[in-house]
Amino acid sequence: MANEIVATSIGSEGHSIVRPLLFVGDNYLYWKTRMGLFIQANDYQVWRVIVNGSQISMKMVDGREVIKQESEWDVNDIKMAKLNAKAMHILFCALGPNEYNKVFLYENTKEICDKLVVTHEGTNQVKETKIGMLTHDYELFKMKPDETISEMSNRFTDIINGLKALRKTYSNV
Repeated sequence: MANEIVATSIGSEGHSIVRPLLFVGDNYLYWKTRMGLFIQANDYQVWRVIVNGSQISMKMVDGREVIKQESEWDVNDIKMAKLNAKAMHILFCALGPNEYNKVFLYENTKEICDKLVVTHEGTNQVKETKIGMLTHDYELFKMKPDETISEMSNRFTDIINGLKALRKTYSNV
């Protein structure tokens, strides 16, 4: 049907509890929060691998640490490799083609997540600039002419959520 409207934006329908939310480059903070909860709910050990990174299997040879060959891996090394592979699979399933192209060469989930953060949240300098702009909006906040209470409330919530996402909070005072 040519006149049929297809909902394509995030939030246009409910989300699956067994399939990760697809990220195509828009609304990163929403996706990041939802993905964190999705992964934690499905397998908390996978979440820990994403946050902390996976450990490279090492051994001591002549007083130096060297990388173990895969044939030398023990049960724990194999478990870590599986957790990293599971985490990468979940992330790759949740990324659209453009986002996937930015990270597919990375070998662990920590690197993937770090790249997504820098790409969509920016460096520390960019974050400080965003905090400054949002703080300015917060401090000078007032209702606009012809703005409904609901629109004003949504605008204020966006400012507060933006600051909170950047780890900047204000007391109720």
